[in-house]
Amino acid sequence: MNTIVEILEKEIKSVKSELPQLVGFFGNYGINLEHEHIPLGAYLENFTEEYYEDIGIDKHQLIENLDGFLQQLEAIRNGNSFRISSLTVIGGHDKQGNPETVRLTLVPGSITSIVGPTGSGKSRLLADIEWMAQNDTPTGRTILVNDEKPDTNLRFSLEHKLVAQLSQNMNFVMDTSVRDFITLHAESRMVPNIPEAVEEIINQANLLAGEQFTGQTPVTALSGGQSRALMIADTAFLSSSPVVLIDEIENAGIDRKKALALLVKKEKIVLMATHDPILALMA
Repeated sequence: MNTIVEILEKEIKSVKSELPQLVGFFGNYGINLEHEHIPLGAYLENFTEEYYEDIGIDKHQLIENLDGFLQQLEAIRNGNSFRISSLTVIGGHDKQGNPETVRLTLVPGSITSIVGPTGSGKSRLLADIEWMAQNDTPTGRTILVNDEKPDTNLRFSLEHKLVAQLSQNMNFVMDTSVRDFITLHAESRMVPNIPEAVEEIINQANLLAGEQFTGQTPVTALSGGQSRALMIADTAFLSSSPVVLIDEIENAGIDRKKALALLVKKEKIVLMATHDPILALMA
């Protein structure tokens, strides 16, 4: 990892080449990284106090923020997502208040089906797991991560999402293409070979979808099945969340067996609420 001192000593040209994310970082403050053969630190020194006042931050705070940003980039680059070896669900009580004498342990690469009629509490169980419930939900259930109660910071962390959920309804509001959408996610994850990763995700999504689409297809033009297929492939390849919750995958309009096989191959803990007995037997 480059230290903040090393980054400030590098020429802007090298900084932009090695860490293109810094262009966006400084752009958020209205600073354009020009004069590429000047060290970054010297470039920032050239700005007057009045200039820093105009952009709403002083030089020292800007450098502190830069240091924090570099540490976040390093954490992402090293795959610093929370690793789990087991997820345990300890029963609480049912809708009638009867105790649930259940202790269920899930491990990476496993598929668990949650079967029952509408209103039986399938989605509530998924929500308890997503929330990492600690006897603080209507069911009174407790979720253990690696046989321990999860740290409060982990439960409410935006950086280390334990659970990725694929709901029944998936709609995009971004006015962008499939390729650009996946590229943005890949860039945020600092994937080494972004174009190759993007094409792999699109190809895998098309293997799952009933109807083919291309990288140029606007995400707002995708059907429900195509949207689910794209997000399953995206979750498998790019999401750092070790647990994937899927609600009624039989209504997704995709190849369900291939979708589950892909997630399991990527060592995800897969939980699915389903009415399909064939899918239930696959677990």
